[in-house]
Amino acid sequence: MGLLGSGISEVIATTRLNAAPIGIHARPAGLSAVLFRGSHTAENVAKEGWLVANVVQDPILFVRTAFDDLPASSFVPIPELGWDRLSGADGYVACAAEVARETPEALLVRLSVVGEEVLTSRCLPFNRGRCAVIEATVHATRFLRNRDPWLFRLITHHAQVVRRCGGPDELEALRLLEQHLEGGSIPESE
Repeated sequence: MGLLGSGISEVIATTRLNAAPIGIHARPAGLSAVLFRGSHTAENVAKEGWLVANVVQDPILFVRTAFDDLPASSFVPIPELGWDRLSGADGYVACAAEVARETPEALLVRLSVVGEEVLTSRCLPFNRGRCAVIEATVHATRFLRNRDPWLFRLITHHAQVVRRCGGPDELEALRLLEQHLEGGSIPESE
């Protein structure tokens, strides 16, 4: 299966000088992703037909790319393809992308692996704080679209896990996440 295991792998997708977290779905039928309309990622994939799934362990980068644009210096081209990947990625999977279905809200994109590379040999254990940052960030991107109170409760729950289990990078990522939510802070408890 390569770098993308079965189920949903949370990665930072890059398109032309653009980065955003997405979930890559790996199922027996193949790889796919759901891209929300109005995003640079959806626009670029529809126009150019590719994306690169960057595998990263940096929770701060995950939050930054969910809400902000990165400077051009954060990207490097993959020599054989000319497609952009993150300069700090631990590995990447370059994919041809085809829009398989469209809804008013999103594009369902089928992905075909063109190439992949492991760039570092880091071996990191699971950190519940890092995982909770990812969950809180996913919920926050959806919360900012629809203001569902249930999503804010989930964000609060995951923030508690970050505070309890995270290290300095996870706590900094949580601080950045709080800046993007109205009110500027996530309660200590539900």
